[in-house]
Amino acid sequence: MENPINNKILSTATVSRNLSSDELYDVALNKGEGKASKHGALVVNTGKKTGRSANDKFFVKEPNHQNNIHWGETNVPISPENFDKILKAFEAYAQEKELYVHDLLGGADRNFSLPVTIITEFAWHGLFARHLLVRPTAEELKDYSSEFTIINFPNLKLDPSTYGINSETVIVINLDKKLILIGGTEYAGETKKSVFTLLNYFLPERNTMPMHCSVNTGKDGDSAIFFGLSGTGKTTLSADPNRSLLGDDEHGWSDDGLFNFEGGCYAKLIKLSEEAEPEIFATTQMKTTVIENVVMSSDGDLDFDDSSITENTRGAYPLDFIPGVTMSGKTTHPKNIIMLTADAFGILPPISKLTPAQAMYHFLSGYTAKVAGTEMGLGSEPSATFSTCFGAPFMPRNPIEYGNLLKKKISDFKVDCWLVNTGWSGGVYGVGERISIKNTRRLLNEALSGNLSNVEMRKDENFGFIVPMTVDGVDSSILNPRKTWSDTSAYDAQAHKLINMFIENFKKFESDVDDNIKFSGPIVN
Repeated sequence: MENPINNKILSTATVSRNLSSDELYDVALNKGEGKASKHGALVVNTGKKTGRSANDKFFVKEPNHQNNIHWGETNVPISPENFDKILKAFEAYAQEKELYVHDLLGGADRNFSLPVTIITEFAWHGLFARHLLVRPTAEELKDYSSEFTIINFPNLKLDPSTYGINSETVIVINLDKKLILIGGTEYAGETKKSVFTLLNYFLPERNTMPMHCSVNTGKDGDSAIFFGLSGTGKTTLSADPNRSLLGDDEHGWSDDGLFNFEGGCYAKLIKLSEEAEPEIFATTQMKTTVIENVVMSSDGDLDFDDSSITENTRGAYPLDFIPGVTMSGKTTHPKNIIMLTADAFGILPPISKLTPAQAMYHFLSGYTAKVAGTEMGLGSEPSATFSTCFGAPFMPRNPIEYGNLLKKKISDFKVDCWLVNTGWSGGVYGVGERISIKNTRRLLNEALSGNLSNVEMRKDENFGFIVPMTVDGVDSSILNPRKTWSDTSAYDAQAHKLINMFIENFKKFESDVDDNIKFSGPIVN
C-alpha cells in the first residue's frame, strides 16, 4: 500500500519505478549525472558534501516514540511543526520533477527485513540504493508493502532560520509518519545510513542485535564479526579470498544466526591497489559500480591515490561483484568477534584477546581515530574519538540496550572476542607507521583458525587484556607497542594520555554497568 505522503509527492511528477540497475546507469549517463570510466564504472562527484552531514540529522520528537530515543549529541530533536514545514517544502519541490522510485528491503532475513520505498531526484542515487539495499524478487514485488519511505532531494536547499535546522542540509526522521526526508546533500551514503538507523531502532524489540560490522564465514562454517568505524578495515579485512563474505558494513544477530542488512558494499577507495585488495579493485572495473569523488583522467583512468576531492572516495557495488560471497545474506552464529580500531596514539597492540567483560567495555567505548573525510568538517589528520557501539551516530536507543544484547549473545553462543589495532605503531600518527594489512591479515587468520589459543600470552600493563608474545609469520617486535617506540618515555606519556581518555569517556556508563565491566578498562599505573 502506498503511503499517502508518497502519493502527494508523486502526484504531478514524472515517475519511473523499479528501473533495473542497467536502466538507471544509462539514465544517469544520459542526464550527465556522472561519467563512465574506461571500464564502465559510473563516476560521480557529490559536490560540496563528500561525507555524512552528522550535524544535520534530526528525529521528530513525538509522543509515540520519544521515550525510546536516547536524546543527545547524535540524536537531536526537532518539533513536529518544523517537520511539517519541511515536508511541505519537499512536496512543493517535487511538483513536475522527474523522480525515481525504488522498492527495496533493509535486511536479507525476510523474518526481520524492513520494506522501504526510496524516492530519488537523481537516477544514480537510485542505482546506489539498488546496490546497497536488498533487492526483492519479482515475486516479492507483486505483494510488496512498504513500511517506510525515504525521500532524497539533493538540490532542495532549505533556509535554516525558517525550518529550525542547522544548515541548508537536512536529514529528518519521523518514526510516527514512517518517513525520512533528506535534502541539500548529494552524498548517497545518507540514504543507506537512514535505513541502518531504522533497523537499529526496531530490531532490539525483537531480541535481535543490529551491528555496524562486516561478517565473513570460513570453510568450516566458522563466522566472524568485524566491528569498526569507517577507515578501520571492516571492508578490507572481511574481503578475504579464503572466507565467504556476508557483507561489509551492517548486520543483524538474531536467535537464528547472522544476516546482512544490505545487498552490496560501500568500500573506501583511497590508495586502493590491486595487489593489496584485489577483490575490491576488480569491482572498480565493472559496469554499474558507482565510484564517488575519485579523480578520473580524460581517457577514463581512475587515480585512487589522488585525494584532491576528498579522502573519503568510495565505491558502491552489489555483493555478487565479489567472488565467493554468501548470496543468501545469512550465516551461522559467530565463533569470533573482532573489534577494529585505528589507534592514532600508537599505544594499542595489533591484536589482543578480550574477556567477555572487556568486550562489553570496549564495545561501549568504541575507540578509534576518525579518518579525514568520512564526515564533513574533519581536518586533514585522524581525530581520536569514542563512538559507542562502533556506530553511535546510527544508534537511536540507549547504548546500554545494545551493549546488554551483545553481552547476552556472547554468553549464549560462547564467542571469542579480540581487539585488533589497524592504526599506528612506533609512534603517534605522523611519526609512527600504519600497521600493514599483511601483518593484520596474518594475525587475524591465526586468531580465526584458533591457533592463538596455543601461544604464550602476556598481560598488557596498560589495558589488562592478554596479548600473544609470538605469532608465526609476524615480527614479534610489533606485538609489544612499547618496544616499537625509539623513546619509551614518550610512549608511556601517550599511554597515560590515552588511558585517561578511556576512563573519562566511560564515566557516562558507570552507573548502568556492573563492577566487572566497569573495572575491565585500562589501568592507571
